[in-house]
Amino acid sequence: MRRRWLWTIVTLGMATPGAATPGAAQALHRRLQVWRDPACDCCGGWVDHMRAAGFQVEEHHVASVAAARRQLGIPADLLSCHAAWVDGYALEGHVPAPAVLRLLAERPSGIRGLAVPGMPLGSPGMEILGQPDDSYDVIAFADGHPHRVFMRFRGKQQV
Repeated sequence: MRRRWLWTIVTLGMATPGAATPGAAQALHRRLQVWRDPACDCCGGWVDHMRAAGFQVEEHHVASVAAARRQLGIPADLLSCHAAWVDGYALEGHVPAPAVLRLLAERPSGIRGLAVPGMPLGSPGMEILGQPDDSYDVIAFADGHPHRVFMRFRGKQQV
């Protein structure tokens, strides 16, 4: 298992100096890698949201995100439109910056990553003028464990 994980980090170029360094829940200077379709506006909106929160975003424009998802270990039942990697964690979909910051601050054991399945209205990148924001869950996932709710949001606001 450990070898596979290290192979994943090296293969995707995700190894970064200080990636395992625990620290404050500040996004400043945290490298966030994103795999997305370059023509997807909602993915671009999420990237803008993460940059505004202080993340240094490196975008990988790909025709299909499937290979990155497999390498990151994102479960098939949690898919959305883009995948990301930050400081040892996988992200799938429109995960709000406050959830990522909490994950990085707390670093709970056993969590591989966070996902927002589907594309809920009002989530970062999915804001549609005149449409009400959906309530949605940010799901924590881990190898061999059931998914669990990590946080709940309506739009970009935690509920």
